[in-house]
Amino acid sequence: MKKLDDWVGKQEKRVEIIHQQSLNGYAALMDEDIPASALVPPGGHWMYFLPTDKQSRLDLDGHAFKGDFLPPIELPRRMWAGGRLSFNNPLQAGDLAEKTSTIKSVTPKEGRTGKLVFVTVEHEIRNEKGLCLTEEHDLVFRAASTEGVSGTKQPQAAPTDGEWDVTITPDPVMLFRYSALTFNGHRIHYDREYCINEEGYPGLIVHGPLLGTLLMRLAVQKMNSRSLKNFNFRNYNPIFDTRPFTITGKADSEDRCTVWVKGPDGELAVSATAEF
Repeated sequence: MKKLDDWVGKQEKRVEIIHQQSLNGYAALMDEDIPASALVPPGGHWMYFLPTDKQSRLDLDGHAFKGDFLPPIELPRRMWAGGRLSFNNPLQAGDLAEKTSTIKSVTPKEGRTGKLVFVTVEHEIRNEKGLCLTEEHDLVFRAASTEGVSGTKQPQAAPTDGEWDVTITPDPVMLFRYSALTFNGHRIHYDREYCINEEGYPGLIVHGPLLGTLLMRLAVQKMNSRSLKNFNFRNYNPIFDTRPFTITGKADSEDRCTVWVKGPDGELAVSATAEF
């Protein structure tokens, strides 16, 4: 833990051609017609620049071993805590694009359930026309669960004044398809036995970026399909595949709205703001 600060400033770069197949897969997941638009939708960048670690380099949870790009944090449980995105120029199929990722901060803390380490990674995606997107991605690492208890805190209640309620019924196929689109090997999204026995959860966990993508999509649809400029979101509590959940929100002004995910018991799962 004493040398985690050494990772601040560490960078990695990936270059690839943005391909249409992932956009068609995204449209299919969202139950939309294909072929999809060639424009990468908000959240669609998470389907590109994917890790391709060797099978022998994967840890028990399905993620790559830490200590290469991410710091060697001695806490096994990894969750997506939230992020902040700014959209500049459109990214579309056929673009030759480059993603630069930089470790911005590594912050150990002591939480109610024990030690925590927060890692913030900045991503910049550029194409031949310049900067397309900037993202600050927050990760949290926690200790292993004990005696089948996941260590989740008592959830706060979600707001009750949402005007755009949409019910989502997650299932293992939906989660598998999103994992496939993002080449995400994290077992909490597809291995129910691992979720229950190793991490103490009652079911499969819906991906944090999938929830963020659903909220961005809702915000764009309800704000007259305008171009999204900024999106900030925070994950509070997990959503499982065992029961339906709700995405909702309301307009705050002509150029801003608040959207959130409400769990099956009325708990706040994700809260976000979108600016246009």
